[in-house]
Amino acid sequence: MQYFSEDFIEFFKELASNNHKDWFDENRERYATIVREPFKIFVQDLIVKMNEIDSFINIEAKDAIFRINRDIRFAKDKSPYKINRSAIISPNGRKDKTTPGLYFEFTPEHVRIYGGVYQLATAQVTKVREIIAKDLKGFEKLVNDKKFVETYGEIKGEKAKRLPKELKAKAEKQQLLFNKSWYYFTELPPETILREDLADILIETYLIGKPISNFFKGILD
Repeated sequence: MQYFSEDFIEFFKELASNNHKDWFDENRERYATIVREPFKIFVQDLIVKMNEIDSFINIEAKDAIFRINRDIRFAKDKSPYKINRSAIISPNGRKDKTTPGLYFEFTPEHVRIYGGVYQLATAQVTKVREIIAKDLKGFEKLVNDKKFVETYGEIKGEKAKRLPKELKAKAEKQQLLFNKSWYYFTELPPETILREDLADILIETYLIGKPISNFFKGILD
């Protein structure tokens, strides 16, 4: 099933050059028809597919979809709208970025598919590091898996400058112990948005990262 037309991509190309309320208000009905409603339907269908894999995911599209409005209160860039549509499908949706799930964003420049854990509390970071340190070989087997590397490359995330002394020796062998978040993503061309198998592509990509997702979920549950 094709969820999106070329107008979806074109809308965001135009928004990028006209990122202000007057233009958006003039195009609000167009936004609802070619962007908001198709994206809502797509996300709901994707949630159903995700539930078949992970039965603990029982949210609705409205719980997963991020607002198109930017939070500009403390931003230098005062553009009011995001140049993408994005959602996170996980047990708690967009309200909880720490629980592993499937995050994706569609822009006029790319489709990005993310996994891993982000914005963890200090205690959660400590717990993840301790589990990784206990089984470096097991963790390295996950992150060096051939399909994972071909799809996602490497684990990314902000790093700490210092570590507790008990982790320093192992961190010399595994630099990911310095991380404060552990996430990964892959990027596909924007034309992927128009494909009839778009949902299947996202699911297949999610499954490649699922062993690592399960690893983090097991720690944080």
